[in-house]
This record gives sequence, C-alpha cells and structure tokens, in this order.
Amino acid sequence: MTASPAAPDPETLRGLQERVAKANPAEHVEHLGQWWLRRSAGPSWWTATVLPHGETDAAELAARIAAAERFYAEAGTPARFQISPGACAAELDAVLAARGYRASGAVSLRAAVTEEVRALRAPEGPPAQVREDPSAAWFAAWRTVHGHGGDPGTERDMLERVRQPSAYASVLDGSEVIAVGRAVAEAGWAGVFGMATLPKARGRGAARAVLCSLADWAGTHAAPRMYLQVESGNQAAVRLYERLGFAELCRYHYRTEPGAAESSNRGQDAVSRSNCRS
Repeated sequence: MTASPAAPDPETLRGLQERVAKANPAEHVEHLGQWWLRRSAGPSWWTATVLPHGETDAAELAARIAAAERFYAEAGTPARFQISPGACAAELDAVLAARGYRASGAVSLRAAVTEEVRALRAPEGPPAQVREDPSAAWFAAWRTVHGHGGDPGTERDMLERVRQPSAYASVLDGSEVIAVGRAVAEAGWAGVFGMATLPKARGRGAARAVLCSLADWAGTHAAPRMYLQVESGNQAAVRLYERLGFAELCRYHYRTEPGAAESSNRGQDAVSRSNCRS
C-alpha cells in the first residue's frame, strides 16, 4: 500500500490553504506580500478571511494587520484571520489576541492518497454519479443540510467563480439524492468540499460512496493526493475520514476583530460544516 502523506512543511500547508481559497473563491481578493485579503457578500464568511502567509518582522506585521483592518472596514465587516501553525508568522496569534481578537473554530486539515481512498470503496455501497456542475438536486441536498436560510444565490455565485476542474458527486436512493460532495483539482491535489448527507440517510455508507466517487474522479485528473477540512469536534466525520485514510496535517483556528456581531460569531463555528460533513 502506498505510504501515507508525510508531515507537511510550511510551503505545503500554505499551498493547500491557497488551493482552498481558489476552490472557494471570494468576490474580491487583494494581495499584500504573501497575505491574501479576501472579501465576499453574503453569509459565506469563510470565503472572506485573511490568509496571512509567510514570516514578517514586527513592524511589517503591525502594518499588515492595520491594512487588513482597513480592507474589511471598507465593507463594514470585521477582519478575520486564519491562524495556521507554520503557515504564518509565529507571533501573529499572540499579537491578535493582545488586540482583543477572539479565537474560534478548531479545524483539522487532513490528507490522503487518492488510490488508497479508491481502494476502500464498500463493495455494495449505494450508487453514485459525478457531474462537472451541480444539478438542481445536488444543490437542494446540500442546502437541506447547510443552507440555514439566507440567499442561495451567494453560494451558487461562489461555485460559478471556481476556475479549476471540478466534480459534483451525488449518491442516490432510488431517484432521490441523499448525499453530495464536490472536489476541485489543482496541481496534483484534489480538495473535497460540500460534504452533506440527509439526516435520514446517515449511517448507510452514503458519505463513503461520495468520497470514493470523488477519489475515482481525482485519479483521472492527475491528482494522486486528496485533502479536506473538518471541525475537530465533529467526531462522526473525523472517524469516517480516518477510516478512509485522511490523516491530520495540522489544526488551525480563526481570530476575529473585536466588535463583530453575534451572528458572525455563530458563523465562525460552521466553517467546515460547509466544507466537510458526513
């Protein structure tokens, strides 16, 4: 069996997180050195956080934080930073904490070997189909699990901004779509997003079937490795991904500027519910 992914270096972590940013593209992106300042309308706040990548000295770090705060203030939203060990300045988390930024979200970034995921397909799992764009039934199933009100057009618009090869997997029970997920391939990796299983269909192997069908697709799109993100506390999803060979590369969290609305706080705890859920 192929060896599991080795512990990542900072460049690998930065590369994966920047792939995530392109697979969930913001409406507006500005670059400040290696930092990505991302902004979007609507409830999908995780497409509108700072990727503060690379090391900087203390003076430059303070200047970039100030620039990021101005960038988000222009849109009337709080600044949010994704804090990933090894991918950003070591002191950034402490500096933001001292400025009153709140910590939230414990997210696990995981990776697997595509061929190993394909090999773990259940022999009598439910049927799956894969398309290059989301069908109305795919989107309806995703929204049943993750919609939480709001304008569905913002999520559709985000998917339409993706420029990399994409796959949308659906698992059927008769004619009903009961589980979905999507994958985006770039530079040897396939990222998995939008995992959702209808509550009545959980525990029947539907999420496994989605992942294995996406692994089949990744294998035909020059992506020998796969990655995904999951809330560290979502034990059902973590167990599924571990059974399918997804090993943790790192954990990351967020820091949000003080004064954000309570609704924004609740949204922060939902980052990977929009990305990966069994």
